[in-house]
Amino acid sequence: MIRKAQLADLDRLLEITGACARHMQDHGIFQWNEFYPSFEAFKTDVNRQELYVYELKGTVQGCVVLSSLKDAEYEAVEWLTPESRHLYIHRLAVHPKVQGHGIARKLMTFAEQWAIDNNYDSIRLDTFSKNLRNQKFYELRGYKRLGEIYFPKQSEFPFYCYERLL
Repeated sequence: MIRKAQLADLDRLLEITGACARHMQDHGIFQWNEFYPSFEAFKTDVNRQELYVYELKGTVQGCVVLSSLKDAEYEAVEWLTPESRHLYIHRLAVHPKVQGHGIARKLMTFAEQWAIDNNYDSIRLDTFSKNLRNQKFYELRGYKRLGEIYFPKQSEFPFYCYERLL
């Protein structure tokens, strides 16, 4: 079940993203760290009503942020579409113990349908340049890689920006 997140979910989400960060680091992917994702980022997401969670048997196992706000880092990217109504996806995470069971796919399908239902022109997101699994996941869903951005507190390597027209 996918539902809007509540403040009471935040500790569990930090457990999930911490487990994801350790799992990625064990595979040589230094995408997330002690700075990101943070409690404050998730709290802001909840307060803006942009954070959704995936529950499996009553336990939160994943999350995704659906935002209409464009981060400053995205300003330099040459997007496919002019500035209008775009949905930005952030912090897609699934606990490593349940990865491979289609939860990320369900969260993305939910996000894409939500964008269509709410009349967005496209969906934009970024993923780490060293995370080949994520790149393949988005590309198979029809997202086009466009440019690179940097998050110095996360990595010296770039993040690739993607967009999918709706």
